[in-house]
Amino acid sequence: MRPPENCNLCPLSEGRTNIVMPHGDASSGIVFIGEAPGEKEDLQGIPFVGKAGKILDGFMEEEGLQRSRVVITNTVKCRPPGNRDPTEEEMAACRKFLNSELSDARLIIGLGKSACKNLMGYDGRMADIVNKRTAIEIDGKMIPFIPTYHPSACIYNKSARTVLRETIRTVREELETLE
Repeated sequence: MRPPENCNLCPLSEGRTNIVMPHGDASSGIVFIGEAPGEKEDLQGIPFVGKAGKILDGFMEEEGLQRSRVVITNTVKCRPPGNRDPTEEEMAACRKFLNSELSDARLIIGLGKSACKNLMGYDGRMADIVNKRTAIEIDGKMIPFIPTYHPSACIYNKSARTVLRETIRTVREELETLE
């Protein structure tokens, strides 16, 4: 299910240039979820093409995982003003679209606190849950879930870099076993 081009389920629609839809190979069953589009994503209509996307792409390349082999999306499809975190109401407005993107997933990776809060209901410190595999319910189905740091956390946090690389390595290994 995709939002209509004229979607106005929440106030984020008022300032968007593009609805930013998932990008990548849906048949892989692997989905990375961030919090929200930024400026470059809003302009191009593709998730993770800005600074955080460059970081994610770099780590994927280093770990031998091609971006085109997974799906990358966000909890909301429109850019929040000033790149603020999306609100619970905004995430709830997009939830049916997100659930439809996740319904056939075999593994979901939550990138950062907003994604983990939305999908797990977790509101604590990321350091306490990163790379601890769990499962989340999507439309009555339990799907494996790995919470990890958002790529932007890697700019100033060296330990976040190590953790995100480990997450990507795990995803690559898992994808290889599915082939």
